Amino acid sequence: MENNKTGPKDVFLHLLSIIALYVSAGSFIALIFNYVNVWLPDAVSENYYSMLSAYSSIRWSLAILIVVFPVYAWSVWFLNKGYATIPEKREMKIRKWLLYFTLFAAGIIVIGDFVTLIYNFLQGELTLRFALKILTVFAVAGVVFGYYLQDLKRTAYSIKLMAYPVIALVAVSIIAGFFVAGSPKKERARKFDDQRVGHLQMIQSDIVNFWIKKAALPKTLGELNDPIGGVIIPKDPETGAAYTYEIIGPETFKLCTTFNLPSLDKENLARAPFSKPAIPYQIDGAYYSNENWVHGAGQTCFDRKIDKDLYKPEKPR
Repeated sequence: MENNKTGPKDVFLHLLSIIALYVSAGSFIALIFNYVNVWLPDAVSENYYSMLSAYSSIRWSLAILIVVFPVYAWSVWFLNKGYATIPEKREMKIRKWLLYFTLFAAGIIVIGDFVTLIYNFLQGELTLRFALKILTVFAVAGVVFGYYLQDLKRTAYSIKLMAYPVIALVAVSIIAGFFVAGSPKKERARKFDDQRVGHLQMIQSDIVNFWIKKAALPKTLGELNDPIGGVIIPKDPETGAAYTYEIIGPETFKLCTTFNLPSLDKENLARAPFSKPAIPYQIDGAYYSNENWVHGAGQTCFDRKIDKDLYKPEKPR
């Protein structure tokens, strides 16, 4: 029979603690996985947009850990404080059910980890990138299993010995995230740069369409404006300045603008020179690459030449 000093508060605190544990552990694993994706990109599967997704996932994991992990740490501290005052609370049925379920889940994860490791080894797919991810899952599941096993044995000293390094490790991983993913100010600057690239791509497409229809390049970007067709040439999203357009020859031109930061491709190569540039991505059997828009920081120009055989002008009607 449960002690009459326990109540709904204890039930909800145990639920809060376990839920916060699962969310924190999952977010920590996702964070480390994306660190590996950024530092060791896979030439088979990575492209420019998957790298953007990795950075976005890092920010999500950081946001979750910053909020949820302190909740978990506080709930564990508060529960242990209650156990010290009223030891009978350790015998709550919901507590034992949740702890044994957590041990069961951690054990299943470790077993599955070994199965995956052996399978991929037999498949010849054992790489450093994969090994680091397997090690991360194994380490997290092992720490959770060990911590709650010690908790069931009521060895408070061992629990504290495990808790402090875990808190320090999570804190270091969160701090590292701001260096890997960049500060909020840097991310805002990159978003402006992404908009600039999108604008230049649209302008380039409008110039090619103009060429196809009139067999000549527009003299100014203003000629591309078409209120009826809904075409309005954009301006720099941050400064409001017009993009620079210059005719070089009958079929050649260049587009220029000023960027805040180097493009993600250049930044990744500078940070991890042992990695490879992102591969093109595939749509409907054709390959596309962001290589045409790789840029550094500051004023950058993109030289373009229209292929008359590929983009043939329309015949006059």
